[in-house]
Order: sequence, then C-alpha cells, then structure tokens
Amino acid sequence: MTASSKSELTSCCDAVHNFIASQNNTLLGSNMSYEVDNKKTIHITEEIFRMLPESQPLDYPFKQCAVVGNGGILKGSSCGAEIDKSDFVFRCNLPPTEGSVSQDVGNKTNLVTVNPSIIAQKYNKLNEKKATFLENIARYGEAFLLLPAFSFRSNTATSFKVHHTLKEFSAKQKAVFFYPKYLKNLAQFWRTKGVKAYRLSSGFMITSAAVELCENVKLYGFWPFSKSIAGTPISHHYYDNQLPKPGFHAMPKEYNQILQLHGRGILKLQFGKCHTE
Repeated sequence: MTASSKSELTSCCDAVHNFIASQNNTLLGSNMSYEVDNKKTIHITEEIFRMLPESQPLDYPFKQCAVVGNGGILKGSSCGAEIDKSDFVFRCNLPPTEGSVSQDVGNKTNLVTVNPSIIAQKYNKLNEKKATFLENIARYGEAFLLLPAFSFRSNTATSFKVHHTLKEFSAKQKAVFFYPKYLKNLAQFWRTKGVKAYRLSSGFMITSAAVELCENVKLYGFWPFSKSIAGTPISHHYYDNQLPKPGFHAMPKEYNQILQLHGRGILKLQFGKCHTE
C-alpha cells in the first residue's frame, strides 16, 4: 500500500460522505442491508429517517487528529496534554477519561464509539440505569456517540435506545450510526490487504476514517502485545486486563497494516511516553 492509501480509501469507502448514516446516503422508505447480517434488511421508516443527521455531521477536514485506543501502553505515558491539543479526538468503547488516567489519556473527546454490548451489560439496555448512563457519558462533553446500529440486527434496538435516551434528557451528546455500506466496503478493502477477520475492530475502523478525514493522524494506545518495547508487562487495556473474545478480530493483521501506514508516513504511532514540555 503506497502513500496513495488516502486516495485508495477515498475511492473505496469515501468516509467524507459515507462514514455516518445520514439523510443524504440513506433513502426514506428504502430497505437498507445490514453490514454483517447482510441477508437481512431494515425498512427506513419516517421515524428512523428523522434520527439521522441531514448530512455528514463531522466538520472535516481536521488538521490534527488523535485516535486513542485503549491499550495498556497508555498507562504512565503522560500523553494526555498532547492528546487534548488535537483538533479532533476519537475514542473507542466509552473508556474512562477522568481522574488519574486523564494525564495519560486526556479528557477531550469529539467522537466515541459505543459497542451495544456495553449498553446491554452495564446499563441493562437502558431499560433502567438511564441516570447512571447519562452521568457516565457526561465526561465526553458534546461528543458524538457512534453506534453500529445497522451492523447486526441485534444491535438496532439498543442503538436506537441510546439515541432516544439522549434526546429525552436533552443530553449534550448526539447519537450517530455507522453507515453499513461504508463498513462493508472498508472490510472488503482491508480483506484485499490480508486482514481477513470476522469483523474489523472499532479502533481500526476509526483509524481508517481518520486517515480520510484528517490531514494528520496520530494513534495512541494501539499496542496488541502483552509486553512493552522495554519488555515490561502491559495490561490489555489501560483500565483493566480483560482480554477480547478469541477469533473475533484479527488484531495482529490489523496492526501490521497500521505499522505499514506508520512506516509510510500516512499516520504516526505513539509507542512510548509523550514528551511533556
């Protein structure tokens, strides 16, 4: 993959127009195919259509973007200040950013992905615990909460529930949904480069979009190994050591691609401590 990867990604996937489901790319009254359950479709009713932004809500292009993964390598990194200086900060899966971790991971969040399984496990699908949920996401300020509503049929109701909960309580955050065709095209694109996973990780999806939407991309907390470069043990996440389901994502293959992008100057990977002024 050459330095043209930005244009390669644009021609395959076009994050600028298709990263997020909008009234521009989703037809009212149409039947939209799910990303993974692709034999299943969802009928885009007036009610669903109204949940979508009119056009892509991200005010791109951004000059300097930070994509913050949740790797344990962030612990003790002092990268918080550098991350917070970025024009746009992407995070994954509702991570903690408050208290002592903020000096390592920063506070600023412009977009954070939400895995619907977190909403199910932690907040009982928002059938109750709405107040706890709203308190916990307050740390993200006016961020977009990005959900894969149209990836699996089992994600839809929970994703919509997040949208309705934010509206109902006039929360500062906005729920938006991945455009399923974008994710399908993206998976196809990376498959041709050897990343053949059941599904791309959300960090890799966000990284791919950031390459298109930002002039400069820097990745923090992306480190799929259990030891640091210096050989010290590292927890899986900066906030816990819970390991992922085996076989779901192809992390080493994704990381190989990220290293290649780093080597070609398409993005920068932060491996160690950030130099604090």
